[in-house]
Amino acid sequence: MKKNLIFLTLLLAVNTAMAQVKANTELKSLITQSFSYFPKVKEVENAIITAQDKVDLTQLNNLPVVNGNATYEYVQPKIIIPLGGTDFQFAPVHNLNGNVMASYALFDFGRVKATVTRSKDDLQYAKHNAENVKAQLAYQVAVIYYNIVFLKKAISIQDSLINFLTANLNVVQTKLNNGDALKIDLLNIQANRDQDQNRKVDLMNSLDKQLNLLEYTTGIKKNNGQVFDFDINLTDVDAALSVAQTSNIDFLLAKDRVKQSQSELEIAKLGDKPFIGLNAGAGVKNGYVPDVSEMKFNYAAGVSFTVPIYNGGKTKQQVKLQQNIIRQNELAVESLSSNYKKDIEQAITDIKSNYERINNTKGQTEQTVYALRLADTRYKNGVGTNLELTNASTNVQRALLTTLQYEYQLCLAKVELAKLMGYQYW
Repeated sequence: MKKNLIFLTLLLAVNTAMAQVKANTELKSLITQSFSYFPKVKEVENAIITAQDKVDLTQLNNLPVVNGNATYEYVQPKIIIPLGGTDFQFAPVHNLNGNVMASYALFDFGRVKATVTRSKDDLQYAKHNAENVKAQLAYQVAVIYYNIVFLKKAISIQDSLINFLTANLNVVQTKLNNGDALKIDLLNIQANRDQDQNRKVDLMNSLDKQLNLLEYTTGIKKNNGQVFDFDINLTDVDAALSVAQTSNIDFLLAKDRVKQSQSELEIAKLGDKPFIGLNAGAGVKNGYVPDVSEMKFNYAAGVSFTVPIYNGGKTKQQVKLQQNIIRQNELAVESLSSNYKKDIEQAITDIKSNYERINNTKGQTEQTVYALRLADTRYKNGVGTNLELTNASTNVQRALLTTLQYEYQLCLAKVELAKLMGYQYW
C-alpha cells in the first residue's frame, strides 16, 4: 500500500510538471512523425521484441525435455559360449535400440527463476533504451525546428536592411545625378548592400541545411514556425534534479544497469547449489537373453543428484566480481546526478541571463531605430553624411540580430532544461 501511494504521488508530480511545458502543435506533430520515420527508432523497438523473445525462451527452461532416439550397431566378433553341447549367443550382431527419453529439473534451487528475472531486466532496459532514443530524437527535432525559426527571422532582418539600402541607394543616385552627392557615397552604399546580400546568402544556405536535417529526421521538409514559443516554468535546481531523477530516461537506464548487475549476482550465488533431476525413458531393443535377436519393450526411471564439490573458488570470485559491478553501477548513478545537477544549473542560468539580456536590449533597439530615422532625415535634407546613415543602419541590424540571438538562446535553453528534466512535451 505504501509503495502504491509513493508511486501515485510521483506520477501526480510528473503529470503536474508536464503541464508546465508548452510546445506548439506543429513541433509535436514533427516529433511524433520522426518516431515512425527515423530508422534508429525501428531498430530499438525491434530490440524490445528480441528481449521479449529471450524472456519467453528462458521461461521454457521450466518445461521437461523429451527426446526420441534410435540406434543401430553392427558388433563383431559374435559373443558365443558353448553351453550344454550347443553354442549360446549372449549378444546380437545387429544391435537395435529405439526409445523416448525425458528429463525434468525437479529442483534447480532457483536457477531458472534467477535467469528469467535477468531476462526481464534486459527487457525493461530495452524498453527504456527505446524511450531514450525517442527523447534524444525529440530534442534533435526541436533544436532543428527552432534553428529554422531563427534563420527565417534573421533572413527577414537582412531583407529589411537590404530594402532600406536599396531605397537609400536610389536617393543617392538621384542626388548624384543632381550634383548633390559624391560617387563615393553611391559606391559605399552599394558595397554595404552587397555585403548584406552575401550575409543573406549564407543564412539561406544554413536554412536549406536545417531543412535537410528536418527531412532526415522526420521525412518532412517543411516548417511553418515563426516564433520561439517553447516555454517551461522555471524551478529551483534541487526540484528540477528531483524531477530528472524520476523522469529522465538516463536515470532509468542507470538504475536498470544496477538491477541487471544485482540479478547477475543472484545467478552467481547459485554456482555452488546442487541440482536434482528426474529421468525416464521407454522403448524397444534387442540383446536380452536367451533370444538376443528379439525386440523387447523396456523402460527405466530415476532421480539424479548433482552437487558441485570443488571448482577452484570460481563461484566465490564471481560473486565478488558481481558485487563490485553493482557498486560501480551505483556510483555511476551518483555521478549522473552530479553531472545533471551541473547541467540543470547551467540551463537555468542561461534562461535567466537571456531574459535579462533581452530586457537590456529593448532600450538599445529603440535608440538605434530612432537614430536611423534621424540620420535618414538628416541625409535627405543635406545636413547628414552617408557614413552616419550607414553606421545607423548597421547599428539597427546589429541590435535586432542581438535581440534575436538572445531570444533564440533562451528558447534552446528551455528546450535543454525540458530534456534534462525528462519532460515528454510531445
